[in-house]
Amino acid sequence: MISTKGYAAQSAVSDLAPWNFERRDVGPHDVQFDILYCGVCHSDLHQIRDEWGGSIFPMVPGHEIVGKVKKVGAHVKKFKVGDLAAVGCMVDSCRVCEECKDGLEQYCSGTGMVGTYNSREKDGTPTYGGYSNQIVVHEDFVLHVSDKLSLPAVAPLLCAGITTWSPLRHWKVGKGHKLAVLGLGGLGHMAVKFGVAFGAEVTVLSTSPSKEAAARQLGAHKFIVTSDPAQLKGVKRYFDFILDTVSASHDMGLYLSLLKTDGTHICVGVPSEPMPIHAFNVIMGRKSLAGSGIGGIPETQEMLDYCAEHNIVSDIEIIDMKYIHQAYDRMLKGDVRYRFVIDMATL
Repeated sequence: MISTKGYAAQSAVSDLAPWNFERRDVGPHDVQFDILYCGVCHSDLHQIRDEWGGSIFPMVPGHEIVGKVKKVGAHVKKFKVGDLAAVGCMVDSCRVCEECKDGLEQYCSGTGMVGTYNSREKDGTPTYGGYSNQIVVHEDFVLHVSDKLSLPAVAPLLCAGITTWSPLRHWKVGKGHKLAVLGLGGLGHMAVKFGVAFGAEVTVLSTSPSKEAAARQLGAHKFIVTSDPAQLKGVKRYFDFILDTVSASHDMGLYLSLLKTDGTHICVGVPSEPMPIHAFNVIMGRKSLAGSGIGGIPETQEMLDYCAEHNIVSDIEIIDMKYIHQAYDRMLKGDVRYRFVIDMATL
């Protein structure tokens, strides 16, 4: 076993604190790498507080992980010592179901995907995430990272990036489309960057007028303050797609009214409480309400390669590990542009 240092929550009401634990030895197909940076995701806070239920404690959060390969198993072919590497939201799946064979491991219908943390390996062992100094993962779930990009700014691509990339690619959003991005946070700012790169007309929908300058700096073509009835009236039945990144309760009927006939509202944010939707909101205009998770391994590698080619990374603020609770407080207030990333050298 490999002695590992991390930060863990011991219960849903305890703060994160230093915790030593053990990772498995490197198997024939495993990659061990030193974690250099780990992004902070809103879901980290949801899960350490058990807001989605079923949390496994002690919990070491973190699924936006980048680092450098330290050791590889005897049969590993995709990585060598010294390579830059990354791990996102999952570390295994059944490998044999239809979804896995199609490169959609995130939707594994066999055993289900194994999350990078707050999940269980096939042998029942809990998984522990990236708020730690090292990790051991099967090579099939480890990703290559280009040295062309700022490594800490790559970390959020493993969740915020792929969570927005995947639906935009699935629905083939691009030239000729009018895309609205609802919410300008960790996910939203990546949705703007990708939407613009793909050639869509991008509008940011926000409750905060103060975010307009930042939205336009990211490349957004338009900005709508959703609390202003006059501005909303100008975009009724206007959008082909709305990418909804908001994790707080909001009026779905209002936003569905902004879609064109046959428009699609895509949910990638996860509010804590269910939200009511009247059937007429989708019937009138033959609109679709859809959702999307992260992306599969092939798609995530495709995104990372695209980002290296087009120089796209997340906008980040690097923090020390000991600052994590202040970072959570600021994240809840929307006081970050746009993703915190932990420098694991401060562990």
